Amino acid sequence: MCLGWKTAAELNINRYWHTATVLQNGHVLITGGHSDKGVLRECELYDPSRDQWTLVGNMSVAREYHTASLLDNGLVLVTGGGNPGMAISSAELYNGSANTWTKAQSMINHRYQHTATVLQSGKVLVAGGRSNGGISHDTAELYDPQTGVWTATQNMICSREDHQASLLTNEKVLITGGVGLCFIGISQKTSELYDPIAGKWNRANDMSIDRIEHTATVLQDGRVLVTGGHGPVGVMWNSAELFNPSTNQWNTTRSMNTPRSAHSATLLPNGKVLVVGGFSSASSDSAELYDPSTGTWTATGKMKYRRSYHTASLLSNGEVLAVGGYIGPQNGITEIYSS
Repeated sequence: MCLGWKTAAELNINRYWHTATVLQNGHVLITGGHSDKGVLRECELYDPSRDQWTLVGNMSVAREYHTASLLDNGLVLVTGGGNPGMAISSAELYNGSANTWTKAQSMINHRYQHTATVLQSGKVLVAGGRSNGGISHDTAELYDPQTGVWTATQNMICSREDHQASLLTNEKVLITGGVGLCFIGISQKTSELYDPIAGKWNRANDMSIDRIEHTATVLQDGRVLVTGGHGPVGVMWNSAELFNPSTNQWNTTRSMNTPRSAHSATLLPNGKVLVVGGFSSASSDSAELYDPSTGTWTATGKMKYRRSYHTASLLSNGEVLAVGGYIGPQNGITEIYSS
């Protein structure tokens, strides 16, 4: 296996603000996003064994800033998004075996820049996002794949968009940062926990700083690593911190080498975290590795191209596929990282 970055096959359509989902057969499904054509309906599949992209069936509507979730039954649930710039409530299901899209019941609320988390029960928790009025949501709802029905659950403590959601090992969902408001002030540095058994939200301790367009990664020991992002005035951070679900405490860890937002973070099989690209005051083609055992960051090989608002997917062979992103006319270029 070649270490570092190598160029992979090009997408059929350049895109950013898209989604990437690793299917049960190891292929990667890319949906929607934005290109020079505008908001996209088009989707494509990557076959790692052939290093090949193939266009597949289109979604029923064009979407950007949407979510895509792999369900326990192998289907992919796509929810909401902007079309263009207007929040939509529609949802649909992709069947990889038949290469078909089927309309699902629409969500209760219109939203984009939201999060979707597959719970241990198999249900999908959708939270926050932006509404058609340009206001951040505090609403949350659950999709049941068994019935195909959406059900409202308790509202979050804070409204938020551009936040992160992490499924913890104790089955709760940790929500961090994002743009929004609540009775305790702005939500950028706040965090809260969803208890799926009780169907309720509880406030967690605040992070050390405001974070928007950051990443949150559940480590092998159950802690959550939050990296980078920016504050309300757009200044990018290189700081990182760790949430311990056992103590409900945040602790700072060593800062990244590069400040960045709209980047990606991928948990590798060896337990390290690969952080890639993003808007940066240094270089958005940079990549670095976090080692939880030492709390240290190490620069790794640079990508061939700068990118932000891209996706990074862990393949079944342990490699990481970086797709698209906001990198100008070359945003159809894909790359693979081998550790």
